[in-house]
Amino acid sequence: MATERQIENARRLRRSSTDVEARLWSRLRSRQLEGAKFVRQHPIGPYVADFCCRSARLVIELDGGQHAEGARDAERTRIIEANGYTVLRFWNNDALGNPERVATAIAGALHEHHPHPTLPHQGGGIHGDNSKWHG
Repeated sequence: MATERQIENARRLRRSSTDVEARLWSRLRSRQLEGAKFVRQHPIGPYVADFCCRSARLVIELDGGQHAEGARDAERTRIIEANGYTVLRFWNNDALGNPERVATAIAGALHEHHPHPTLPHQGGGIHGDNSKWHG
């Protein structure tokens, strides 16, 4: 459970989003990507994840030049993963320069966590007759 300090820090980070965070958020918000509900600046352990789909246990992190310190990011990833999440990291310039590729990668990760069952087509129920599927 997040502390009051972590929650306030997350709120502050939401108010001061970077351009790249705002652009990616415009693609993730309101269940636009695969119907998944994402939140921004979500506290997980001692860290605040850039974006999180809680139902898929998926964290999206955007990394700029300040993330060139691999050891610190590796520890952050380890802790977030220890809390049951998968972490996807993208460089800021990739998210800005090729947002479709980033969205496709996120969608792929969502499908790995929540594969959508293929329902039979109208009239092609599990018995192969014209009866409708009634779960």
